[in-house]
Amino acid sequence: MTTDPSTAPAPALGAGLQYSERREHELRKSRVVMIDGALTQNSRSSDAGTSVRVYRDGYWGFASQPGAGAQVAAALERQAIANAAAMSRFGPRGALALPTGGYRGEHAWRGRAPLSAAEVQERLTALNAWCRQSFPGLTSVRFIVSDEHHSKRVVASTGADSLATIQRASLHVVFVAPGADGAPVELVELLSGKGHLGDLDWSLDALAPRLQALHAHLRAKCEAVPARGGLQTVVMAAPLAGMLAHEAMGHPCEADIVLGGAVTGGLLGQPVASELVSMVDYAHHVGDAEVMIPVYADDEGTPAEDAVLIRDGRLTGFMHSRETAARMGARPTGSARAYAPADEPLVRMRNTAILPGRSSLDDMIAGVDDGYFLMKTANGQADSTTEFMFGISLAYEIRQGRLGRAIRDTTVSGSAIKVLQSVDAVGSEMDWSCAGYCGKKQPMVVSMGGPALRARVHLGGE
Repeated sequence: MTTDPSTAPAPALGAGLQYSERREHELRKSRVVMIDGALTQNSRSSDAGTSVRVYRDGYWGFASQPGAGAQVAAALERQAIANAAAMSRFGPRGALALPTGGYRGEHAWRGRAPLSAAEVQERLTALNAWCRQSFPGLTSVRFIVSDEHHSKRVVASTGADSLATIQRASLHVVFVAPGADGAPVELVELLSGKGHLGDLDWSLDALAPRLQALHAHLRAKCEAVPARGGLQTVVMAAPLAGMLAHEAMGHPCEADIVLGGAVTGGLLGQPVASELVSMVDYAHHVGDAEVMIPVYADDEGTPAEDAVLIRDGRLTGFMHSRETAARMGARPTGSARAYAPADEPLVRMRNTAILPGRSSLDDMIAGVDDGYFLMKTANGQADSTTEFMFGISLAYEIRQGRLGRAIRDTTVSGSAIKVLQSVDAVGSEMDWSCAGYCGKKQPMVVSMGGPALRARVHLGGE
């Protein structure tokens, strides 16, 4: 959704305002689910609207509604000012000197032609038939494909005027087979990428090797043994390192959570990880390559820049909005983001990753005499102390440097700081994913990445 600037002028600093912004936002989503060859969901949604946020006398006022244009913008500005005035009843508060400056530019996704609903269904039907023919022992095959498009135009009293799009697509494949005890055992393969479903390569040629590997792992998992609980040496595959980066250390490095009392607030400059570990929340590029969720300007119109969170094991910085930067005497990093048209911007991650090292995965496994190789995670959660717990849906024993039997679903937990401090090897191969959502009062599209890590973690037992 775009609006002619002449019909909705940039916010002005009237009525005692110290700052004002307007966002015109469109969100489109599609989701198709096929279970055992039957189409069970085929949904499309669209949400569009305008929001205005103002800063006055130390308080924020926010208002939103569907529609766009000068009349909508004027009405929302009046409502936002009234809302800020209502908040001021809590008592006088000194206004912060918010950082100035604004991004001006346009960044729109240009990809292949989108797939029609009929083309998506045709592909899923062909994939289902191939899986049924190739793997007759499966009791169920599920496919979930989705894509999501955000278009945002942000103008602000700082001079910002940006138009940006974020487009992502994903495919989940779920195989189910009977375990040794007759109970169903399932395993998921995930493919995600920038663009819509027409940009994602989910052809049979591309997927066949991954689906064959998924089936082999599922067969091993059907004969799985329980893990030994307690502190264990593990090699975490690259997808788990991305989850660790995002959940366990990313959230405690969001500056609003730091201001709310996160343990990281008193650790700047201190060692929080092994010297082998560095971690960055990327804005829009890693080297010459654009990241999966490119943010050139955030939803305050702030130019986005990388936030270096950990360098060589030491905590070096946080992710900031204009307000948190003013409160902490730092530079804003362009990390204020809103998910839906009616959502207010919050400090959010963008593309958070642990940086690659120099070890090969084979050497990392060979260096473990007695431990586990953790390959897939089912979910994860963490808090502001960096304590975390992740579900593990695929893992193998390591005995004398070789992979052994698969283990049953389990959990890993601990303090992210202690786990990262125990890292003694970092892989050289990176894995990125942008399929999930980050939860923090509102969902958010993010990507996460990392290499394999060797560390000590608490593993759940039988």
